[in-house]
Amino acid sequence: MQTGLYVALSSQVALEKRLGTLADNVANAGTVGFRGTSVNFRDLVSGDGPDSVSFAAPGSPNIDTHQGGLRETKNPFDFAVQGEAWFGLETPAGTVVTRDGRFTMRETGELVSLDGHPVLDAGGAPLLLDPLAGPPEASADGTLRQNGQLVGAIGLYEFAPSQNYARFGNSGFVADDAQPVVDQPGVGVAQGFVEEANVNPVQQMMNLIEVQRTFEHVSALMSDSDTALKDAIKLLGG
Repeated sequence: MQTGLYVALSSQVALEKRLGTLADNVANAGTVGFRGTSVNFRDLVSGDGPDSVSFAAPGSPNIDTHQGGLRETKNPFDFAVQGEAWFGLETPAGTVVTRDGRFTMRETGELVSLDGHPVLDAGGAPLLLDPLAGPPEASADGTLRQNGQLVGAIGLYEFAPSQNYARFGNSGFVADDAQPVVDQPGVGVAQGFVEEANVNPVQQMMNLIEVQRTFEHVSALMSDSDTALKDAIKLLGG
């Protein structure tokens, strides 16, 4: 049994998953509100004692939750979350949380995302503004006023992606279990700003090149091992 071949194959499966996440991070380095993905790996040990063999597990993806940098736009319909919370959207897939706060107002006064999904308040209802009163003014806690009158508040939600998370678009996650943030210090809204992706494109490109080279090196080792086996069979068979 070619144990080494199976060990190398398990390594390639893990490296392929890592390549996929790095490529996705690089592709979305300019996406507003994007949260990068990393992969945690562990060993799978087969057998006991001196006969034990360690295989590489495929790896489990994790969402990087550190906050990206804020970029000022001065657009009154652009918002950025400060702290660990998310905006909520009503979508055909259910409630979706996102860090992309580029919103707009419909002629009916409904506050929506760039894709047209209604923005939710803390109670889970779509936010409705006065379409004739102009852009709202947002306080640090997310409350919205038009002409000095309170018209609503942008909902901020708690969400911790599990291993079975489902992305929605580039910056959102399906989160039917998201709960409103209640009395959490350091969490708020900045108007006129958007949050950049929380990935470093240069570092991600370096990691991508390194993993790709490792993948090619393992492929070469597998090829050499296969050639050596064939040569041994020919020699012993002759």
